[in-house]
Amino acid sequence: MIKKVKSTIYLSDIKRFEAGEHFESYKFLGSRVVNYRGKVGTVFCVWAPNAKSVSVVGDFNNWCGKNHKMMRVHGSGFWWLFVEGLLEGELYKYEIIGADGKRVLKADPYAIYSEVRPNTASIVKNIPDYEWHDHEWMEKRKVTPPYDKPINIYEVHLASWKMKKDGTVEKAGEFYNYRELAHMLVDYLKVMNYTHIELLPVLEHPLDMSWGYQPTGYFSVTSRYGCPEDFMYFVDIMHQNGIGVIVDWVPAHFCKDEHGLYRFDGTFLYEYEDELLRENYTWGTATFDFSKPQVQSFLISSAMFWFDIYHIDGIRVDAVSHIIYMNNNQKNRYGGHENIEGIEFIKKLNKAIFSKYPNILMIAEESTAFPLVTYPTYDGGLGFNYKWNMGWMNDTLKYMQFYPDERKYHHNLLTFSIMYAFSENFILPFSHDEVVHGKKSLLDKMPGEYNQKFANLRLLYGYMYTHPGKKLLFMGSEFGQFIEWRFYASLDWLLLDYPMHRMLQHYVKSLNRFYLENKALWELDHKMDGFRWIDVHNWEQSVISYLRFSKDPDDFLVVICNFGLASYENYKIGVPRKGIYMEVFNSDKAEFGGNNIVNTEKLKTIDEVWHGYPQCIEFRLPSLSCLIFKPVELFEDTKEKATDE
Repeated sequence: MIKKVKSTIYLSDIKRFEAGEHFESYKFLGSRVVNYRGKVGTVFCVWAPNAKSVSVVGDFNNWCGKNHKMMRVHGSGFWWLFVEGLLEGELYKYEIIGADGKRVLKADPYAIYSEVRPNTASIVKNIPDYEWHDHEWMEKRKVTPPYDKPINIYEVHLASWKMKKDGTVEKAGEFYNYRELAHMLVDYLKVMNYTHIELLPVLEHPLDMSWGYQPTGYFSVTSRYGCPEDFMYFVDIMHQNGIGVIVDWVPAHFCKDEHGLYRFDGTFLYEYEDELLRENYTWGTATFDFSKPQVQSFLISSAMFWFDIYHIDGIRVDAVSHIIYMNNNQKNRYGGHENIEGIEFIKKLNKAIFSKYPNILMIAEESTAFPLVTYPTYDGGLGFNYKWNMGWMNDTLKYMQFYPDERKYHHNLLTFSIMYAFSENFILPFSHDEVVHGKKSLLDKMPGEYNQKFANLRLLYGYMYTHPGKKLLFMGSEFGQFIEWRFYASLDWLLLDYPMHRMLQHYVKSLNRFYLENKALWELDHKMDGFRWIDVHNWEQSVISYLRFSKDPDDFLVVICNFGLASYENYKIGVPRKGIYMEVFNSDKAEFGGNNIVNTEKLKTIDEVWHGYPQCIEFRLPSLSCLIFKPVELFEDTKEKATDE
């Protein structure tokens, strides 16, 4: 039985699309099997306003368009055709005679399924009538804002997390299917205590080496790992097990492969006509023309499609700075470098998505200091609800790569981030971009001999998890991948046969669990009320200490990070409340690969003014370590009470 879907194109659809206001255009564009006037076949609809003619070609007509010419609809830029007897699974493209007179074969911009590369045809397929089992997750998401909840993201490239057979740069490996990956990954995510998985783009793309960031199919889930039903199953399994799914999405630019969007109808249809605005010379790609309302309808529909059809929980918008600033140092009509149309597109995108899905994640990868990225559009913001904190990431990694005896001269790299930590809703990212192109893996960035590298990395993660902001870590970093990430080969899981790597993985697992269990690390993440320095000035010893608070003022953590090589038997810090404190986390524990300099005894506060507080605690502080203390009993200060009275 053919499910009832739209088989004709209405004038209202055309008008909304051309006005830049059709955010579900995938419901009438593309191909779908229908019962049209009593006949079963496939309807095709494509936007190619400047084409001289458009035909559908495929195996069914020997890739010759003479017998299947499309009709122009209502004198518009849309072309339509019904082919009786053509069913799901048929390969097809559009044969377009462009405004330039050239004949090209184009994949369908709205295809939901495509051939496995290097083949490039679209495949006739209806949106699957999948039976979802994530009702509880979806209902909870509707009423649960993310801001005061833990978000701990595991960033994954599906091909290379695990492969059936490794490949090379020249030859692809053998991939697992979405369904196989769903079970392997969800088990791992649960064991490791992550809350979300973020996938490098699963938009269809021709080149493995682009990792998905140069797409051709904005509605087509890549067929490398299976079909649309398989990806639905992947998301469904994640949701049933309490894991949110974020997908990287690439609206800034697209690749120029002949079968893609570039010069689609013989003109620069999706991209800017002006070469300097159009060409991204660094990546060899073309930039979308955000001033065109039809392009706005196309891109916003793409984003909406992934939420609507695949139930995803968020998208990370790639390369936002390439949308809000003009290419090649070009200037706008006011003399600035901001792309006014790009900025308006971003606002329109976020407004549209949040109007339908209020509690999802719209995350900006924005590498400049552009203001108000995570402020709502009605307050003059871009409308995202999260932004990667690239400044924190760059400063922190730069600091960590100095040898410990040099760090005191660069203390500001460690402390400056708090100056702006609450200006946006931030995610702290150690992403795939930091472990490729000669940058080294996170473990290999760390200075010192073998054990010191691991100690530094444990310290780095401890600092990251106690610093304000949600968390993101790229796959392999949790067990200390030594070599850079390779897109064509599995992670080096064999490293878990070695004790230090196995203990590092155990450390990250324990740190993730500690993060989840302590509201002080996430409940006031975006408010200054959730953070207070104890000692920011100890640059000579390269030690910082600070407090993290939950909404309950009696629920707080005391964090000390020692970035130096010296250990201290009697280190003192001031604390805000009298009471008894216990060490609840220590990166130097033997079970994590450390020297086991720990504080097992209860620490009663000393009545001595320290760091501006009327009391302090004293403890052992190992080198290259992150320690966390928590009050287990708080005393009422009778002197203060008497003074108040």
